[in-house]
Amino acid sequence: MATLTSHNSANASVKRILREAREIQADPSTEFTAGPLEDNLFDWHCTLRGPKDTEFEGGLYHVRITLPPQYPFRPPSLRVLTPSGRFEVDTPVCISFTNYHEELWQPAWGIRTAIIGLQGFFPVSGSNALGVGSLNAPPQERKRLAALSREWKCPHCNQKNIEMLPDPVETPKQEDGASLTESVETPKASLGPNVARQDKVQAPNHIAIPAFSSTLPPNTLSTTTEANATALSLQPSTPARNISIFELGPKPVALPSNDPARHGEENGARASGDKSDTPQQHQVQAFPAFRDSGVEGVS
Repeated sequence: MATLTSHNSANASVKRILREAREIQADPSTEFTAGPLEDNLFDWHCTLRGPKDTEFEGGLYHVRITLPPQYPFRPPSLRVLTPSGRFEVDTPVCISFTNYHEELWQPAWGIRTAIIGLQGFFPVSGSNALGVGSLNAPPQERKRLAALSREWKCPHCNQKNIEMLPDPVETPKQEDGASLTESVETPKASLGPNVARQDKVQAPNHIAIPAFSSTLPPNTLSTTTEANATALSLQPSTPARNISIFELGPKPVALPSNDPARHGEENGARASGDKSDTPQQHQVQAFPAFRDSGVEGVS
């Protein structure tokens, strides 16, 4: 039995097919699994999951992909081997990216493109669903076949569809909806003992942790400063005025007219003949604290 290493690795088609096989194994999908047979690198088998929210949901469908020797410059041929009610069993399907429409094929497309495109054609109905290899079974019949397709066994792969493409395991969620740091490993899909494999490159599974900052956003300080400046500009301005030294201390208390101290001061003033007596001088004399502090009268 031939193996992958027995093919001419210098051939452009072989190099392209080997590269696509490594890419699919290094980046697996929960929607399909695919790989070439050990005895024929140009003969691929694929297990495809039925589209969600359709009568094919929950179904697993086995597909045979035949690549031409001129691949990728010519398109592949697709045959659905599992009864589905949408495509005839083991009959080439007429779709825009198959050998029925070589004029529409682009070499940049690949096996992954053909598989995803075929999955998208499952729920197509009406005139777009007509063509070679197509069926139009009632929805209830398609649902019944979808339930049976999980246990369908490929005679070449010698495995059931559910064994080759197990159902994905949902990652448990926290109460706030965030995923737990420890994720549940999804069961690995099996291609069957007769499907050739390459050494799988396991990509590291990094968990991105959002960075938190204790500082304010860059424009918060400037925005706050501008708001304070605006608030200050709206306040009415108060004109400045000079403050007398007597306003800083206790206000002077006027002595009553019948106070002996007042009459004594007035008599002393008359006796001395000093006519320059002013109310300001009376205020300074009435508060010895100002005299003790060295403050002179205000002229």
